[in-house]
Amino acid sequence: MFFLMECLHNEGVAEARDRLRPVHRDWVKSGGEGLASVLIGSAVWADDGGAIGHWGILEAETPEAARAFAGGDPFAVEGVVREIKVTRLADTFMADRVSPRMTL
Repeated sequence: MFFLMECLHNEGVAEARDRLRPVHRDWVKSGGEGLASVLIGSAVWADDGGAIGHWGILEAETPEAARAFAGGDPFAVEGVVREIKVTRLADTFMADRVSPRMTL
């Protein structure tokens, strides 16, 4: 199954986000130690260019695994993220159009 993950960040967390970015990227590369595979994702910016969140397209066996991936991200664990939304995508989602994946 494929999911859209949307994560909004708390205000005033730029320093923590910068500090945690390497372990966040490792989490993405590992798919949360196998919970999910990340096809693609990116930071989300406000109009002024400041980061306000991030999103990703995930493949996971279950909605619970997708949510566990999102909640286990160091950004979420360390309080950078204030809100997580995980939404299942249509069964007709064309994942093969996204290549290469971010998860190794």
